[in-house]
Amino acid sequence: MRTKAYEINFDGLVGPTHNYAGLSHGNLASQRSKHAVSNPRAAALEGLAKMKLLADLGVKQAVLPPHERPDVHALRRLGFSGSDAEVLRRAKETDPTLLARCCSASAMWAANAATVSPSADTTDGRVHFTAANLVSQRHRSLEPQTTGTVLRAVFDDPERFVHHPPLEAVAALGDEGAANHVRLAPSHGEAGIELFVFGRSADRVTAPTRFPARQTKEASQSVARLHGLAAGRTVFAQQNPAAVDRGAFHNDVVSVGNENVLLYHEEAFADSRGLVSELSSRFASLGRGELVPLTVTAEELSLDEAVKTYLFNSQIVTLPDGTMSLIAPAECAESKAARAVIDRVLAQGTPLRSVRYVSVRQSMSNGGGPACLRLRVVLTDAELVRVKPGVLLTDALYESLTAWVRRHYRDRLTADDLADLKLLDESRAALDELTELLGLGAVYAFQGPADLRLRRYSSTPVPTSRSTP
Repeated sequence: MRTKAYEINFDGLVGPTHNYAGLSHGNLASQRSKHAVSNPRAAALEGLAKMKLLADLGVKQAVLPPHERPDVHALRRLGFSGSDAEVLRRAKETDPTLLARCCSASAMWAANAATVSPSADTTDGRVHFTAANLVSQRHRSLEPQTTGTVLRAVFDDPERFVHHPPLEAVAALGDEGAANHVRLAPSHGEAGIELFVFGRSADRVTAPTRFPARQTKEASQSVARLHGLAAGRTVFAQQNPAAVDRGAFHNDVVSVGNENVLLYHEEAFADSRGLVSELSSRFASLGRGELVPLTVTAEELSLDEAVKTYLFNSQIVTLPDGTMSLIAPAECAESKAARAVIDRVLAQGTPLRSVRYVSVRQSMSNGGGPACLRLRVVLTDAELVRVKPGVLLTDALYESLTAWVRRHYRDRLTADDLADLKLLDESRAALDELTELLGLGAVYAFQGPADLRLRRYSSTPVPTSRSTP
């Protein structure tokens, strides 16, 4: 049955501690940028500009708040004691890499926040969320609890939304969220095919040899069971181990789908031809239309160039007129090969008709493109009205968030700055104000009950080393 529904992009706001610590093994951009000087203010403004572009195109857009960083709570759990200042200083002296992990702003990449199945696909007719455990990377494994708290605050209606806890935090159930999940359907409101892509499994499938495969088949199967997905409309496929070894640490670095369109590199999957044949057959069984697979060959775009430009980490969005647009990184416009692929795809007469290039260079330098920054949530009208309204992007909210960033964010951050107590104060001040701005209430441990919130942070000056971007 066709139900009116929308795909809302919930983008992660870049946090005040955005920095380049090179923490993500297997993420080539992250490793290349290690120890570079970051610009948190520019990063957050770039992300907001992308959100505003989509909203102006008529695509529904929302925001998710950053996590509290530095995470002094994690440092205390790991044996550091004393005041916040002493905890940060001792961590820097003892284990600066650990301190960097506890300061990472990686929650900005909301594609890893959770896996989401819309009500059209689930047996109980509710939207299901499973926060990813992110156990493969220590800095990201700090995120699930806050992610779950935020998602429950935003989607706070048990009659419409189901929130599952993260899977058990063990390597055999490594779960990286929606970055390895693609939903294909005749339209957003109709039942669809949910594709789960994994890198390794207990079946002893061929695994990457250079970089670790982060998503397991067992985790994907568990999420599908928790969400009550029908076996006939669920597909599990292995990512090509060679693609992982070339830097495609998540499937969304080599493929992207929207409604009936699947854009993918021919070397994305262990058996790309067989998978596309299965997906086409499953899609046809839905009874309305055919899958439109758009293959990019290695001859026209090498895996190395795909990873460098993040072409497949573009977003494909459905516009109000029913056509689709590619929201691609500016790096694709600068690559002769990537741009030629985009021009060729747009000329094929498929629903994908246009491209918009966006600059998210601060995120790209840390290994995350446009699609990394968003969690896709399909909602009906009845479900959308139950979402916390303050997170939905409007012109007024965009202006408020832009002013908020300029007020609270530094324009220069180095590794030495991470142990600065003032950075913690600035971050808490920003987040305390943000949760009120978004109408979320107290979602961070430092806030406590609403009447005890730490207003002392609101007067903390933010250092500026150069002109505001």
